[in-house]
Amino acid sequence: MRPAPPIALIPLRSPQQAATPTALALGSFDGLHAGHRRVIAAAVAAARDRPGLVPTVVSFWPHPREVLAGEPRLRLDLANEKQQLLEPLGIAQLVLVPFDRSLSLLSPADFVDQVLVGQLRAGAVAVGENFRFGHRRSGGPEDLRRLCEAAGMTVAVLPLLDDRGDRISSSRIRAALAAADLAEAARLLDRPYRFRGLVVKGRGLGRGLGWPTANLQVDGRKCLPAEGVYAAWVHRDDGEALPAVMNLGRQPTVDPEAPSAVEVHLLDRNLELDGTWLTVEPTVRLRSQQTFPSLEALAAQIARDAADARQRLLGSEGQAVG
Repeated sequence: MRPAPPIALIPLRSPQQAATPTALALGSFDGLHAGHRRVIAAAVAAARDRPGLVPTVVSFWPHPREVLAGEPRLRLDLANEKQQLLEPLGIAQLVLVPFDRSLSLLSPADFVDQVLVGQLRAGAVAVGENFRFGHRRSGGPEDLRRLCEAAGMTVAVLPLLDDRGDRISSSRIRAALAAADLAEAARLLDRPYRFRGLVVKGRGLGRGLGWPTANLQVDGRKCLPAEGVYAAWVHRDDGEALPAVMNLGRQPTVDPEAPSAVEVHLLDRNLELDGTWLTVEPTVRLRSQQTFPSLEALAAQIARDAADARQRLLGSEGQAVG
């Protein structure tokens, strides 16, 4: 079985708390795909070449579009998930710069002077070639290079990565999730897509149908796949991975007025999970949401879903597939 994701090891800090001087990878890095990792590797290399610089990832929270356009921005990786993913890459700290109106009004020169020099004492900076900064996104990579080098920093600008004629991007990963294409999302991420939730007390509707479920409370800022029924791996914090069938979305047959929810039924296991944290790794959507004529018809479909999930996850030999 696949191991549970590691516990976060690197610290999450504000600019005022950051260990300095720094070698910075600067950007949103949502999804930490291969293009992001190339920028991060440049910052880690700069820190290796100049002992004393702390290899650091710097991102903005909330996303600038949330502040400037009022546009909700669901994240592929929440801050604690990003910590887990950054530690193996050689990063020593994750710094989140609070993004607000006052920060958005800084000119490119003031951003470099106040944030990169004044707060983070950057000695080296790495960005992607599409990086924009400063008021109205008026600064680009060459502006950053000019301003930073004048302040004594080295600057690395990394080209975007091409993938099948298009660049690898967080938007493509979100689109794959919206289409329930977990295989494509995992390919672009170069790792399985996962989300985490706290098991909370439910109403026992699944148990009444003969299919007890763990009801997960998931951070509302997390980007989730399209609604539907999925085969999924459930990772416990003790390292155990359990095959499951997951319902993501509404409950049109049981309670059509209820809000969207995340429920997982463990295959062939009955564990007391209330109050525990689970990491869910959906692998394939089995079907979309449906309304059934009766609870008996729903229970029969859940049985078929469970059999389908078992086959896809464990195969005919009962061993983990993939």
